[in-house]
Amino acid sequence: MKQTVMRLLPGLGLALGVALAALACEPLVRLASGGKLALPAMVIALVIGILLNSLAIRPVFEPGITYAVKKLLRYAIALLGLRIAFADLVALGFGTAALVLFAMFLTILTGFALAKALGRSEGYGALAGAATAVCGASATLATATVVPDYKGKSADIAFTVVMANGISTLVMLAYPPLCVMLGLTPGETGVMLGLTIHDMAQVVGAGYAVSEPVGNIAVVVKLFRVFLLLPMVLMIGYWFVRRATSKAGDTPHANVPVPVFALVFLGLAVINSILPSTPLASLYAPAKQMLSTLSNWGLLLSIAALGLGTSVSAVLTIGWRHVAVFAGTTLLLLGVTLAGLFLLR
Repeated sequence: MKQTVMRLLPGLGLALGVALAALACEPLVRLASGGKLALPAMVIALVIGILLNSLAIRPVFEPGITYAVKKLLRYAIALLGLRIAFADLVALGFGTAALVLFAMFLTILTGFALAKALGRSEGYGALAGAATAVCGASATLATATVVPDYKGKSADIAFTVVMANGISTLVMLAYPPLCVMLGLTPGETGVMLGLTIHDMAQVVGAGYAVSEPVGNIAVVVKLFRVFLLLPMVLMIGYWFVRRATSKAGDTPHANVPVPVFALVFLGLAVINSILPSTPLASLYAPAKQMLSTLSNWGLLLSIAALGLGTSVSAVLTIGWRHVAVFAGTTLLLLGVTLAGLFLLR
């Protein structure tokens, strides 16, 4: 046990250093840009990590970096279940829930289709589709756990995380005026923002910039998308397993193992839906806050480790086709959402 910990410490320590540096740089970036540029610590950590790849490839760092990307990431994603409350999801109504499900499913399929059409790997299609359909960086990292390893996978993950944040920031500014131009009601605006913006931070920024009721609806819709992270990961994992068995000439039947972190995610969502209304609420609130903080740190360390394991040369080989796939899934999600909202009127 002690030997295992000692092997992990150098890599985890380096990832922690990158994470701390990113947290320190986050307000500096905002200040230097006069408040016009707000890069989240996760994106900054990814960039710093990539720049330090030549240091991180030393064998002493490999065990800890691998642990952060393979194991710590799963723990952090599992704890995201604490953000879900089933009562909020039920309040969305059948029509809105059906629109969210349909739009997300079609977006994931579009990711695969565009990747194939543009000569990109199926793995990247899954990453881009999931990041757009569900929740940006978190969905990218979760999906990476069921996407088979392939050449350039780390660079694709890094690129998808950056794209998800960049596009989310752009549409956070562009979508509210678009809603006004299209004459959407406050309720429709909340659904539109919650369903089409990739990252939670930008959903909050766009929704509450319009009004508090719009922000509340947008956040609930976004949380419903986060809740669907579990079936989305299982669906993509099943698809890849089925493809592998078919290529091997076996009977085209696949059984994808349910990731333990996904079951924990679901269990924590159940707990978060029950305990706040019980006498244990006063004890649960600080525990939830502590675990949510651990989740945030786990995600930050994992993304820092991912950057450390990604070479600059691998990122530089990414071309316009990668951008086109991600832009295509984003536009598809927007179009389906708007069409659905007009049909539900």
